[in-house]
Amino acid sequence: MANSRLKKLGNYLRPHWRVVLIGTIALVIVNGLKVYIPLLIRDSIDSLQGDFSFESLSQSALWLLLLSAVMWGFRMLSRVLIFGAGRQVEFSLKQRIFQHLLTIEPGYFSENRSGDLINRATSDVDNIRRLVGFALLSFVNIIFAYGFTLPAMLDINVKLTLLAIAVYPLMLMTVQLFSGKLRKYQEEIQVKLSDLSEVIQEDMSGMALIRIYAQENQEREAFKVKNQELLTANLKLARTRNLLFPIIEGISYISLLILLWLGTAAIASGTITVGDFIALVLFVEGLVFPTALLGFTITAYQQGEVSIDRVEAITKAEPKIKNNPQAIVLPPEDIRGEITARNLTYTYPDAQTPALYNLNFTIEQGETVAIVGSIGAGKSTLANAIPRLLNIEAGELFLDNHDITKLDIGTLRKAIAYVPQDSFLFSTTIENNIRYGEPLAQTDEVIQSAQQAQIHPEILTFPQQYETLVGERGITLSGGQRQRTSLARALLTDAKILILDDALSSVDNETATKILNSLSPTRAKKTVIFISHQLSAAATCDRILVMDEGKIIQNGTHESLLEQPGLYLSLWQQHQLKEVLN
Repeated sequence: MANSRLKKLGNYLRPHWRVVLIGTIALVIVNGLKVYIPLLIRDSIDSLQGDFSFESLSQSALWLLLLSAVMWGFRMLSRVLIFGAGRQVEFSLKQRIFQHLLTIEPGYFSENRSGDLINRATSDVDNIRRLVGFALLSFVNIIFAYGFTLPAMLDINVKLTLLAIAVYPLMLMTVQLFSGKLRKYQEEIQVKLSDLSEVIQEDMSGMALIRIYAQENQEREAFKVKNQELLTANLKLARTRNLLFPIIEGISYISLLILLWLGTAAIASGTITVGDFIALVLFVEGLVFPTALLGFTITAYQQGEVSIDRVEAITKAEPKIKNNPQAIVLPPEDIRGEITARNLTYTYPDAQTPALYNLNFTIEQGETVAIVGSIGAGKSTLANAIPRLLNIEAGELFLDNHDITKLDIGTLRKAIAYVPQDSFLFSTTIENNIRYGEPLAQTDEVIQSAQQAQIHPEILTFPQQYETLVGERGITLSGGQRQRTSLARALLTDAKILILDDALSSVDNETATKILNSLSPTRAKKTVIFISHQLSAAATCDRILVMDEGKIIQNGTHESLLEQPGLYLSLWQQHQLKEVLN
């Protein structure tokens, strides 16, 4: 598993290898100067024991100042480049996640919480950015710091060097001892953060419902529970880190104490010079920071390791609905809009009973067909199957005699305008929402679609008319206004098939009938599938399919269905009774 994560890390960095390489070369120069400067100080101090020269001392000081400035410049360069590579990885990962999510069928989002997905695409990606930025910089710096400094120390005095670094294996053992807990607590934090994000996302979307039912206190307590769980997880990680880092730093300073204790005796015996001793002290002090930073590096690695798994879980999710390798691309002008089902059967995952069973029908080009039935009859499932939002089997559903599983998905969906019952609007203007499917549509075309959808007169009453902002998910509009705005959006697209999946449920029967009648001029070129419980509007359609328990049990015109006993007659009688009572 660890090798797999390192491989993924390498894949993230591969496009930016030149930047990382230059940053690494800059780190080589920095650590080379960190070794050279103490040696220069050593030589300057030892030279003071001979003939003192203020001029040579001044030259050495200026040279040290210049080298320090150069070292600072290369240190900044390494940080900018390697941290920049981390930002590039962050950008690429977010793009990759979003583009991948666009290819996955809607069922995936019902099985995975949106708050968790958002957290993975933000917080987890940020952890990976720190891994390939801060952690990579720190780890490479530690390697170079030891690789350059230890040989220089050994060259001065082997015994003092070995004694000074003798405590470092203890430091590594301490880090290894804590690493398991760090990873466990970090994983727990990411899960709790996802839970909290989900609560926030749901409450923001359902704020009106919370207010209507006066559930502010309940939601406040629910948020408090999730927030407390996150706090507890963060405190556990903080306690572990606050215990680990001082231990590491304390162990690293033991080496300095050893050097101070034994180094003075070595000077007295003439084994090393005062300059050698000062250089060794500077070298050991120079190793303290990167060694102490090892704890932070380990934490960043642990966080990134958890986040790599969580991000890869998204990108590894295979779309169940994807293009056939030899997908057929139909020119839009060649699509007529005829829909045929041949023994169409579909069962939802983990369900025991088929939602659609052995459906056989043909909807002719330009025909307007209503689909009615009781709740749970399979009407919406059929609506989702036509644009292939469900993973149906091959050879069961056809567009113009082409198996839709063999059609290019883009071609198929471009030919269909689908308006679901839960009409989604973006947080922008009404005009932008209507022209979403046709971004380049002219204003007069937008208005014409709005008129067909019977929403134009109401838009004119808004303060900003078509420039009125609808708020998140269209919250400032009524249910009927949202549905008709969504319908206008569908009508604006040049789609040969229009599917209205109970999309007029919040509209009265009279308005729904007007909308269907307004489509009459376009019926010659549009095939309309009208799924509804509004039988008065359905009665105006060319034909009606009656569904029950996933099957089509009746098929005919309104008049012919009233002449035969069955579900439609029963539904119509119930409808008439409601009309009388109202």
